[in-house]
Amino acid sequence: MKGFLLDQGLPRSTTRLLVESGLAALHAGDVGLSRASDPEILEYARARDLIVVTLEADFHMLLAATGAVSPSVIRLRRQRLNAKQAASVIQAVLERG
Repeated sequence: MKGFLLDQGLPRSTTRLLVESGLAALHAGDVGLSRASDPEILEYARARDLIVVTLEADFHMLLAATGAVSPSVIRLRRQRLNAKQAASVIQAVLERG
């Protein structure tokens, strides 16, 4: 299974919870992308074959506008999730996948 790159809007501690559950996950802030633009985050994920997890709708727009076919992006539509809630939602998406 591919790993995940969590965007800045998600709690950093979500990464730890995902890793503890057996998933490979990084947080943008932990890999020097805390001030990166969305295209930079997409490129980082593409180069490392990671799935971006974000709260923002513009990642999909950027992919469509550039004709890019990767990376995959999971958009969580619920705002103000704490780390445990975010990890649970991500795991639920994977189970349905």
